[in-house]
Amino acid sequence: MDNDWLDNKIGVPQMKIESIIDVARGDAPADILLKEAFVVNVFTGEILKQSVAVKDGVIAGVGDYELAEEIFDLTGKYLIPGLIDAHIHIESTMLTPPAFAAAVVPRGVTAVVADPHEIVNVTGLDGLQYMVDSSRSLPLDIFYMMPSCVPSTMLETAGAVIGTEQIRQGLIGNRNAPGLAEMMNFPGVYLKAPEVMEKIKLAQKIGCLIDGHAPLLSGRDLNAYIGAGITTDHECTVLEEALEKLRLGMKVIIREGSAARNLSALLPVITEKNYPNIMFCCDDRSPADLVAEGEIDHILRRAVSRGLDPVTAVRLATANPARHYHLRGMGAVAPGYRADLAVMDDLRDFQANMVFKGGRLVARSGKLLSALPRNVRNKAPGSVILPELRGRLDIEAPANNARARVIEIIPDQIITRQALVPAGQLTPANDIVRVAVVERYGKNSNVALGFVRGFGLKHGALASTVAHDSHNLIVIGAESLDMELAAETAAAMGGGLVVVSRGKVMATLPLPVAGLMSEQDAVTVAGQHENVKKAAVETGCSLTEPFMTMSFLALPVIPELKITDRGLVDVNRFAPVDLWEC
Repeated sequence: MDNDWLDNKIGVPQMKIESIIDVARGDAPADILLKEAFVVNVFTGEILKQSVAVKDGVIAGVGDYELAEEIFDLTGKYLIPGLIDAHIHIESTMLTPPAFAAAVVPRGVTAVVADPHEIVNVTGLDGLQYMVDSSRSLPLDIFYMMPSCVPSTMLETAGAVIGTEQIRQGLIGNRNAPGLAEMMNFPGVYLKAPEVMEKIKLAQKIGCLIDGHAPLLSGRDLNAYIGAGITTDHECTVLEEALEKLRLGMKVIIREGSAARNLSALLPVITEKNYPNIMFCCDDRSPADLVAEGEIDHILRRAVSRGLDPVTAVRLATANPARHYHLRGMGAVAPGYRADLAVMDDLRDFQANMVFKGGRLVARSGKLLSALPRNVRNKAPGSVILPELRGRLDIEAPANNARARVIEIIPDQIITRQALVPAGQLTPANDIVRVAVVERYGKNSNVALGFVRGFGLKHGALASTVAHDSHNLIVIGAESLDMELAAETAAAMGGGLVVVSRGKVMATLPLPVAGLMSEQDAVTVAGQHENVKKAAVETGCSLTEPFMTMSFLALPVIPELKITDRGLVDVNRFAPVDLWEC
């Protein structure tokens, strides 16, 4: 594939219009003909038996065609537009863009709208450039939004700070950026924080979209947030929340990730009247789930199995994101659209039989047909600089009658609760262990301590340099020495996931690319990920995705109680709080 893949994907090239017209009128043969398929029409909701003629990577005609250089007989199979993920953080898959593409393209995914704020929080705009560079020449279009919140708040220490001028440079310099990525500092919007107002006004001046992030926001504050020009939200967890946002004009992106699974709760919100305003996304997807279950194709399977009309499901995963993000020439099987297409055996299992990107057959029977480039000129730095931790992970109650603020896990959600627990009950026997966030950029040596309930650990420790969004090192554990060893091991690898038990390192997953991503393929990374999860089970951990759940404990824009390197944060009040209440 040519090296200008990312620059040749919008609309129909003007120099090729005449040849496309010739094919459309039957005066010249198509390059390829996809014959006698059941074509899903996202405009009318019909499924029609038709042939699709492709010329120069563009669909020239849909209907009765016979002439072509190459013919694919699709009798009995379904032809749909290539799937589009409306919101994902590729870094959360722990895969580089080429490895991610290799995992998702064979499943029918041909485009994603990505927010690279994970790596940008670590390495600044160098991280964004790394992602763009490593996305070239792939059979997957990756549209990078410009991160809006680096760091997500001023209540944490990040590796970089991206201000309004850098955002301006990023938006102007990357003509394929749909807009400003999720505005996570939602209190900063309705409280009119000056730095937030500057970013929003800049985006509006340039004329680009602004994605949202407003968990549980409601009423007048939600009105203010939407009134500022923010168009989407992927954080809905209950039906009433999604319905309120839809009624106020927001596009709701239903998320089914690895740590946050919202599809079942939100599926009833979809109706014949409002479906154009709803999309699907994975947001954060573990490598193991990506390999075992898939990406947007997994969401389609789950949605249809729960009663959603298959054609409506396809619309939510193709035409809707293409329209909202102005991805011209994408999201439909129609003349003038790019031939980004997936051939499905049926509209129940959504197993891709063939995948075409720009009219080229790039995957068949679940496998890519050619290797993807892996070498990138500019490597993302991955060093982890920790302070001395000996003795710094112990916690003592200030008084016998003191009560601690404890972060409570909610299974399959990234929202947490806050509980007040007497000092004498803060033990693994009561499913309460310590959590520490350690500043990892060598800036201030911060170490913040707290307690968390819901992991099930009986002994040992888990550590990770994946801790949204500033990605300081986070470690939970029952014993200080194991917590220290887990943290030191993660640092020595240049970042990654670690499980320690009784003074022994049980399993690791190295993530040397900015402490977020591996340079290995998806199957290898998924295997390593399964190993660390199995090792976590041996410590007593009862969560399905312990590391992803742990990573969100440090995100101070998701209610209710979180912890950063600067201490506990009451997200509802958007303010720091003490660990102890005496």
